[in-house]
Amino acid sequence: MSTAPSGSTESETSPIAGLHAATAELDPPLAALDLIALRANAADLVRRANGVPVRVASKSVRCRAVLEEVLGDELTASGGFAGIMSYSLAEAIWLVRRGARDILLGYPTVDRAALAELAGDETLLRSITLMIDDVAQLDLIRAAIGSDLVRPRVCLDVDASLRIGPIHLGVRRSPVRTPEQAATLAGAALRRKFEVVGVMTYEAQIAGMPDTNVALRLMKRASAAEITKRRKRVLDAVRSVTGKLEIVNSGGSGSIEVSVADPDVTEVTAGSGLYVPTLFDHYRSFTPRPALFFATSVLRRPTPSIATVFAGGYIASGPTGPSRVPKPVWPNGLRLIGTEGTGEVQTPLTGAAELRIGDRVWFRHAKAGELCERFDKLHLVEADGTRTTVPTYRGEGNCFG
Repeated sequence: MSTAPSGSTESETSPIAGLHAATAELDPPLAALDLIALRANAADLVRRANGVPVRVASKSVRCRAVLEEVLGDELTASGGFAGIMSYSLAEAIWLVRRGARDILLGYPTVDRAALAELAGDETLLRSITLMIDDVAQLDLIRAAIGSDLVRPRVCLDVDASLRIGPIHLGVRRSPVRTPEQAATLAGAALRRKFEVVGVMTYEAQIAGMPDTNVALRLMKRASAAEITKRRKRVLDAVRSVTGKLEIVNSGGSGSIEVSVADPDVTEVTAGSGLYVPTLFDHYRSFTPRPALFFATSVLRRPTPSIATVFAGGYIASGPTGPSRVPKPVWPNGLRLIGTEGTGEVQTPLTGAAELRIGDRVWFRHAKAGELCERFDKLHLVEADGTRTTVPTYRGEGNCFG
């Protein structure tokens, strides 16, 4: 059995105490989700959206039971949440086969087998909206489908980065930026017999950056003003070609307020704000309540002040650096060693005088759903300590990329 550190009172005071107690007889490594925090985070996302529906980003969840917890038993709109933003067509098809409806792909797809499957099923065609930003994608989709009689639903991904002269602030996503480019792509889609139903703008430089720094706040303010004006012109241009649009999607967990301030936006997307990984610790726009943690056990004590735990090297995607490394959070005072960091099969920690062989150390991941790629199950813990164990995508035998 994994135990609390000898002489520690943190098991009674830490917010992790409930997870620790509820999983005490289990052998780490394990991942546990605090349902109290998850539900509070979900309610906070809905509050911040101020009546605008919130679409759940599945890449930041990667566990069907958690999607059901947020969206309702049938994966339908409930309590301010509506629909899923999927990151893979194969994933979207899998979710629809299990009851989900209203899935918007957040990224283009070139999965020909999945496209052929989509074309052969009316429920899939009604439930899934593809994302496009290039005529070449339209031609590939049509070739994979093999028929002009099928009319897939598509949404245009419009670049929302901020450009100041040669400076590009944001991610490199869509080549479609101007109203003219968006209208041209919409017209090309209609001519190829696609149904154009939406426009998406994801302003990563607002949603994915903390706002505790004055310079960052000024950048976010300038970016919000720019994309709001440009999005209106883009929508006017697209609607002149397509007519009414069902979907105008924007934002992420860190930029909900900015997105819903624009009356043209019909929905916002959020996912990381449910688990609140360490990258979301430095936002002023909401109160972070960490919900997802992982635990691993002390294997050895190379010195009186160092404890080495099993595994832990679950590095997050993005630019390599300290911000992408898991953070030890319980017991307090533990720190990674700069020359080793988190390891493939072991991780040494300093500040560990109280830890014994077999004791448990809890970590937080830097990003949200990526942790679920390292575990096949999550242990969901209720307020009363009741534990339910559910599979992640990996636990259900899936690797969508």
